[in-house]
Amino acid sequence: MRRSLVPGLLPSLLIVSGILVSMRAFAAQPGIEVHRGDDGLVFGSCVPSLVAENKSGETVDFLQVDVLFTLSNGEQRDIELQSAYRDGILYPIAPGGKALLKQHLDLSRALGVPCDQVKSRRVQRVLCQASGGGTCSSPVSAEP
Repeated sequence: MRRSLVPGLLPSLLIVSGILVSMRAFAAQPGIEVHRGDDGLVFGSCVPSLVAENKSGETVDFLQVDVLFTLSNGEQRDIELQSAYRDGILYPIAPGGKALLKQHLDLSRALGVPCDQVKSRRVQRVLCQASGGGTCSSPVSAEP
């Protein structure tokens, strides 16, 4: 007949696993997630975009992600993708909302190559302004 090596071990393991699950849920704070959107082609030049999902509890007035593009010829271009014009009308991203971050071609230089000539993308900087003018308190994760 087999005996349990440690009586009461199963209840202890259940309590510990419950604590670990609670800690993971607490650590995964809701924030603002930014991922790659659809690329467009304007006059033969790639026009990238990003999609922002506001999973936080705060309203975002302005969001900008600067992406460094490496082209097939080795050149690099830094492009600002924004939720609105910096000094123009704001398009707030409410909690639970989504927004398209795009390049304003009237204010910045186009990539100048088709999308298939873009070899890599890397986030350089993220600017997030909450309603009221301050910096966003929620974390922003960006995958270009």
